[in-house]
Amino acid sequence: MAIIFSDLHTESGLKSLNDHLAGKSYISGEKLTKDDVKVYAAVAEKTDDFPNVSQWYGSVASQLAASFPGKAVGVGLGGQGSVSEAAIATEEKKVAPDAEDDDDLDLFGDETEEEKKAAEARDAAKATTTKKKESGKSSVLMDVKPWDDETDMKKLEEAVRSVEMPGLLWGASKLVPVGYGIKKMQIMLTVVDDLVSVDDLIEERLTVEPINEYVQSCDIAAFNKI
Repeated sequence: MAIIFSDLHTESGLKSLNDHLAGKSYISGEKLTKDDVKVYAAVAEKTDDFPNVSQWYGSVASQLAASFPGKAVGVGLGGQGSVSEAAIATEEKKVAPDAEDDDDLDLFGDETEEEKKAAEARDAAKATTTKKKESGKSSVLMDVKPWDDETDMKKLEEAVRSVEMPGLLWGASKLVPVGYGIKKMQIMLTVVDDLVSVDDLIEERLTVEPINEYVQSCDIAAFNKI
């Protein structure tokens, strides 16, 4: 049975969700389900005042970024590459395509024993044919704040995504209201740890000319090793 939370634009609604997530990775337990996708799309703002919601929000955003690389999940910026609410509904079907009441299905499907053995064999083969250790990667959820409510958020996103460097991959983004008509952009990025410092990316690329014409500040909302 689907789990529904109301008033997720209010502090009381977020508190209810925060209490539900206590001790859980996802809404229905340890696996992402269609309930997580629905609630993620309904949450008005992820806030550090609710740590369980914050951790859950970053995990769901990472999963959706992997499913829709390079696209803006739920953000109507009017440009190419954005993912609409209909696309999110399609993703819900991926979570549970044939069993409406089965909320424990993995987003990417369960592996069979044969698939697991084949994957282990491939990993073992790679380990014996190469000595070079691959650099670790991290998934980052970043808050990008404009100067005011008159800032063109489409141009802000274009300016942020214009930053290109080895080891940096931009992912999904979403606009979130912060008050007084102002919205911030939350954007996912994946970095190769040995090649990209997120702090340097913010200080030396995202908050200097010409991007600081649109970007007032950037903050790391969630940081997870991959």
